[in-house]
Amino acid sequence: MSDAVPAPTPAPAPRPRARVRAPELIGKGGWLNTGGDALTLADLRGKIVLLDFWTFCCINCLHVLDELRELEEEHRDTLVVVGVHSPKFVHEAEHRAVVDAVERYEVHHPVLDDPELATWKQYAVRAWPTLVVIDPEGYVVAQHAGEGHANALRTLVEELEAEHAAKGTLRRGDGPYVPPEPVATDLRFPGKALALPGGTFLVSDTTRHQLVELAADGETVVRRIGAEGELREPQGLAPLPDGTVVVADTVHHALCRFDPATGALERIAGTGRQWWQGSPTSGPALEVDLSSPWDVAWWRGKVWIAMAGVHQIWTYDPETGTVGVAAGTTNEGLVDGPGAEAWFAQPSGLAAAGDRLWVADSETSALRWIDADGAVHTAVGTGLFDFGHRDGEAGQALFQHPLGVTALPDGSVAVSDTYNHALRRYDPATGEVTTLATDLREPSDAVVDGGEIVVVESARHRLTRLRLPEEAVRVEAVAHRTRREATEVAPGAFRLDVVFRAPTGQKLDERYGPSTRLLVSSTPPELLLSGEGTGTDLFRDLELNPELAEGVLHVSAMAASCDDDPANAYPACHVHQQDWGVPVKLTDTGASRLPLILAGLDESA
Repeated sequence: MSDAVPAPTPAPAPRPRARVRAPELIGKGGWLNTGGDALTLADLRGKIVLLDFWTFCCINCLHVLDELRELEEEHRDTLVVVGVHSPKFVHEAEHRAVVDAVERYEVHHPVLDDPELATWKQYAVRAWPTLVVIDPEGYVVAQHAGEGHANALRTLVEELEAEHAAKGTLRRGDGPYVPPEPVATDLRFPGKALALPGGTFLVSDTTRHQLVELAADGETVVRRIGAEGELREPQGLAPLPDGTVVVADTVHHALCRFDPATGALERIAGTGRQWWQGSPTSGPALEVDLSSPWDVAWWRGKVWIAMAGVHQIWTYDPETGTVGVAAGTTNEGLVDGPGAEAWFAQPSGLAAAGDRLWVADSETSALRWIDADGAVHTAVGTGLFDFGHRDGEAGQALFQHPLGVTALPDGSVAVSDTYNHALRRYDPATGEVTTLATDLREPSDAVVDGGEIVVVESARHRLTRLRLPEEAVRVEAVAHRTRREATEVAPGAFRLDVVFRAPTGQKLDERYGPSTRLLVSSTPPELLLSGEGTGTDLFRDLELNPELAEGVLHVSAMAASCDDDPANAYPACHVHQQDWGVPVKLTDTGASRLPLILAGLDESA
């Protein structure tokens, strides 16, 4: 053994990055989870700050909340995650709704309520979710859009810890999070409900991660089902012919079977892992990954699944024990046609009625249906950015982020119009939309019980019993578009660039061909004169139609990177993906290039 004093470990070399000072955090809604204190970047100096731009309607944002939990716990003395709530829908700009969402999804870090998108604009964010990393000296060092960045973020945080510990600019200790006081209620943000044969109701008690059986009065708790960790944010419920119930175990990305007779729960589909592009889309149910199943329905001998996480409808066949895709391409939007070509946007409610399977397609604020041949149709709704509360002929009627649909005895359907706090009715015979009830609080499902309808008032934590009215409620029509500002672009030749830089210690996985994919389309289709379709380059030369004033560019990008370790024959690989719906306004003075950041920083923007 040598007596020589070992040389000190050299500080890691600083990463080359643009020195961009982080803009201040501002939002008229104020701060949550801070004990009433307002935070500034100066208060957070010395900490690594991770801004999570999210909105609570967005399933991808909810996935990212789950991705960040482990990272938050591992680096709790150096890392502060700050949620910046940036609303898409009008309802999401209501402060009370943000307070509810923070509790509903168990957000355990400070949240800035930014109803006017002030901080969103300051950081030039273009998509939900977007993650921005700020170093302990207050500089932006990375930006990531979409899901799948947890490993890259972990590596970056560890690098920043080492770098700033060596510089003396890292401050360890507790962060500013202050948990709110818990509230005692029998249900907490219930999701879906089902009438059981004995006259009781089964309810998915989402935030408490249980099922609850209520007596016929809809209030008295008979029993709770689900041990700790057995379910995670359960949602949809559907009866099977054998008397058991299928449960959509949303955060576990699984389906479970519940036996009311014994109280037993067992997983029947899903692996517990989230489905990613390139994963199998059919096969033995317990061997195929699922993605946030939100509702289930029994129709035509199978369990149909609203697979909100990938914008598709799947099926589970209990006879063969298999799952498979029935409709949807994974692209987010509103496109009708054969199931293999249709687009959905976070389908969240299902109801079987004869030869139709009704779908509440939440992000397009649409009511849609699948016919017996598997083709997809739209009854109400126009696209991702138009919504409101307007009755009348279906072609001009509007919903706002509906989460539930219920078949009624007269052949019409009731829509739980969640963000309008209303129960609406669509009559296929007349093509008319009316309002049945208002002043509900985020209704997410409804169950017919004789001549009455029992509504799940999710944000009031209860079931509410209503008589089915013979006449509709008169509501003043309101139409909205998203608060997000349109990007001004120039007509004609136009360059789309998706910025992606493989994280430190990773490289693009090109062992089996191109590791990137880019899909471009538009609404209306006439917006793009050329450049639509799928390719492997993360850039595209487009031609925008000068005869149109506005539209939406739909962009879907994916990149796969693997750990860059020559000694490892089987490196871990990571998928990074994001969909953008970019509202654009065509002007002669608009930009001729649109950068969208998947991972990295666009220093030329």
